[in-house]
Formats: sequence, structure tokens, C-alpha cells
Amino acid sequence: MRAQILQDFNSFGFQYDLLDWYYENKRNLPWRESQDPYKVWVSEIMLQQTKVDTVIPYFERFLTKFPTVYDLAKADEQDVLKTWEGLGYYSRARNLQSAVKEVVEKYGGKIPDTPDELGSLKGVGPYTKGAILSIAYNQPEPAVDGNVMRVFSRVLKIEEDIAKAKTKKTFESVVREVISKEDPSSFNQAIMDLGATICTPTSPACLLCPVQEYCRAFAEGVQEDLPIKTKAKKQKKKSYAVLMIKDEAGRYIIEKRPDNGLLANLWQFPMIPLDEVTVDHVSDWLYKEYGLSVKLGEKLGDISHVFSHLKWELVVYAAVTSDAKSEDERLKFVDKQEVEEYPFPVSHQKMMKYL
Repeated sequence: MRAQILQDFNSFGFQYDLLDWYYENKRNLPWRESQDPYKVWVSEIMLQQTKVDTVIPYFERFLTKFPTVYDLAKADEQDVLKTWEGLGYYSRARNLQSAVKEVVEKYGGKIPDTPDELGSLKGVGPYTKGAILSIAYNQPEPAVDGNVMRVFSRVLKIEEDIAKAKTKKTFESVVREVISKEDPSSFNQAIMDLGATICTPTSPACLLCPVQEYCRAFAEGVQEDLPIKTKAKKQKKKSYAVLMIKDEAGRYIIEKRPDNGLLANLWQFPMIPLDEVTVDHVSDWLYKEYGLSVKLGEKLGDISHVFSHLKWELVVYAAVTSDAKSEDERLKFVDKQEVEEYPFPVSHQKMMKYL
């Protein structure tokens, strides 16, 4: 299959023109200031499912707070989550810290430079492994994500569904053949830049493309038809009432989410599933769940939040309680100023305006 795809493809010319363009036009990004594997690792984890412009300030803040693997390994998880707050996909942060602890304990703080050892770390999948090995350690390893598959599906006119795992294997095999052996670090970053700035998902700027002469899709005028990708399943909707509960001392009640699953270990204002109970019976549900007596107040607003697989419809209410404490370990009474010290998901950060 690989040989068939690459038949008559001028890999050397493609490499030369791509790298020549990259050396002249590469984006100035903070994680490119050195080939420090820790910085490369942090940036690649942050860049998963998040745009570059969004990541830059988070990356700089994260590296200021946790400049080395040792600093991140010994940090309090709540502190790590607070620094990550707003980036979403919080399991990335937890997995990163867990893997960094293993690097410190098992490898003396040196991030492994072999595929097997690096790939065994928590949260380091094939793409992250390839990115670290190529960018930081200059090894000719493919780093294939959706961006890279889009570029190569057009350049090589690969008409396979990129949503399928076996297709990703095909691209990894192809990139392994085409990648520059002299400068794999720049090659992989060049493909990333090409996909971000020229070979974009819609309306690719083909006339500006440095590798246009090698592009089979452009030659046939089908660049906008590629890549082929089946649509994801429809998102599930979940509706919740969210209560901003205030006690007689002016403190608010916040709740810690479970240790695993969606938004694990983050904090939120208490959420009541509206598929289990109507708004009229929210107070009864809270008393049964937490042993907390609450009086529901006015509706404050509606908030929608979309995850990759799920959509939350949140109806926010004011509420009061005469209880001064709770026996439930999930709940905490905190002053308004203290609320900001805890890591909250984006949907609940939007509710801070109601405090």
C-alpha cells in the first residue's frame, strides 16, 4: 500500500522545497526557542484540540510556574489544574503530571529518547511520542495528527477515511518514508505550519503553497474534497440546574468533582440533573444527595457548554441555605474571594459574574 501511494513521488524534491520554505517562514512560537524535550512535551499536550493562539499564554504561564519536570512532579494537583484552568480536556494535565512523576522517579528527570520508553508514559500516544522524538531529539519519527493527515491526503491524494484507525497507520507509514532524515525536527514542524497557514481545512491557499508542484489533489482540482472523513456521532445533550448557594455568613458552596471521569478533581457549583428531577423538586434532591437544606431563589441565566461528545444545557439559579456546614466531604463553604483560588471548568467560570 505504502509503495503504491509513493510510486513516482519525488520525496527528495518535496523535502527540499518544504524545508526551504520553512526556514524562511516558520512561525515564531515560544516552544521553538529551544529543543528542550520538556517544553516540546508541554506544548504538544496543550496543542491537542486547542488552537496555537490560545495555547501561547497558557504555555508561558505554565512554564513560569513549573519550569522543570521536577517542579511539575512535586506540584499540588489542584495547583496544576488551576494553572491549566480554561484550556479544557483536563485529563491532559493530570496525565502529564503523572507521566512527569514517572520520568523523575524512573529516569532521573531525563525524558526518554526511545519510542518504547517514551510511549509507555501516561498520556503519550503515537502523535506526542513522534513529536517529542522528532522535534526535541531530531529522530526521523512520524508525528501524525489531523493536520498532517490533511496535508498528506492532498499531496498524495489518499482517499481513505481519516476517522479510521487503520488510515492513521497508513499515514504514519507514508510519513516515515517521506520525512527528512537530515532534519526531521524541522520537517515535522514544517508540515504543521503548512497545514496551519496554507493547506487549511477550507479554502487552502494552493497558489502560495511551496510544494504545490508535488500535490496530486491540486493537479486534479480535488484539494477541497480531501481529506475524506466520516461525521462524528451526534452529541448527547444533558440538562442541569446549577445552584449558586449562599449561606448566612455570605459564603458560597462549591463541590469537588469525582477523582475520575469528565472534569475530574475540578470544582463546580452544585449541579442537579434535570433528567432526574424537575426544578420544583431541586431542593428535595439536594437534601437527599448532600443533607443540605436549600431554598431556591431567582433564575440568574442560561449557559451552554459543548464538549467533543456532549453538550451541557445549564440553568443557573440563586439559592440560600441556613446550614453553616455540611457533613458531605464533596462540599466546601468558601468566601467570594476564595472561590477564585479553586480550579473550575470553563462553564462554571462563566457563572462567576453571578457571585
